[in-house]
Amino acid sequence: MKTVKQRIDSVLKDRYSITELEYVRKALCVELLGLSELSYYTSSFACLSPDMELRLNEALDRLSAGEPLQYVLGTSYMCGLTFQVDRRVLIPRPETSELAEWVVSDLKSMKAGKLLDIGTGSGCIAITLSHRLQDWTIEGWDESEDALEVAESNNRLNGTGVSFRKIDILDENAWKEETVFDVIVSNPPYITESERPDMEHTVLDYEPHTALFVPDNDPLLFYRTIADSCRGHLSFGGVLYFEINPLYASELVPMFRYKGFSKVELRNDISGKSRFIKCILDG
Repeated sequence: MKTVKQRIDSVLKDRYSITELEYVRKALCVELLGLSELSYYTSSFACLSPDMELRLNEALDRLSAGEPLQYVLGTSYMCGLTFQVDRRVLIPRPETSELAEWVVSDLKSMKAGKLLDIGTGSGCIAITLSHRLQDWTIEGWDESEDALEVAESNNRLNGTGVSFRKIDILDENAWKEETVFDVIVSNPPYITESERPDMEHTVLDYEPHTALFVPDNDPLLFYRTIADSCRGHLSFGGVLYFEINPLYASELVPMFRYKGFSKVELRNDISGKSRFIKCILDG
């Protein structure tokens, strides 16, 4: 085991900080290779099988090239649940966990109703909410068939009953025949093209750009479209929850008020940035 740890460190020491390297090293040994935590901490494992050697070498090659650990392992975690992830979907972020926790905190004492997650991706928000709000009827929409395949797999993995559907919410005809929801949640694309130079290459090179970026000339595209489409599809007194780009928080508040939403509330993430917004539709 000592030799395995040293091998991992020698390949990845220039890519990760000391703290990050410790986390990656343990994840490779325990999650990828299937070794016990006891073996990892006591260095009581003798040698790797040929299959384990192959998996480790492939993982080290991918990590040293900059691929995110979650894609290499094929799993990520959010709100205590496990999600399968690959390059078809974004990796769940801590901020998205915060959004889900806010929704759960608000809804757990409310009468159950219908909830929609727009741009569901891996299904992490919809599945988390379904797991925690078991009396609610929950749908997840995405325009990507590839993403929906991942979401359906995660639905089975976590034993939840989310209904996933292929719907492009930027298509003005997509909403016409749809039902009325009591709550709509979305973490839509919100990074502008001009922000690309400030982003990490591990994100730019591996995560799906359609789930990340909006045009510079229309940064509020998805928020405006969802707000407009809610008319007739969100119950009176219904609630919208969004993850947002902090750069446009001051523009989103008046926009939602203009479109008929009251009690517009901004909330900061754990880093102190305006990251979430909640809006109630006037009845």
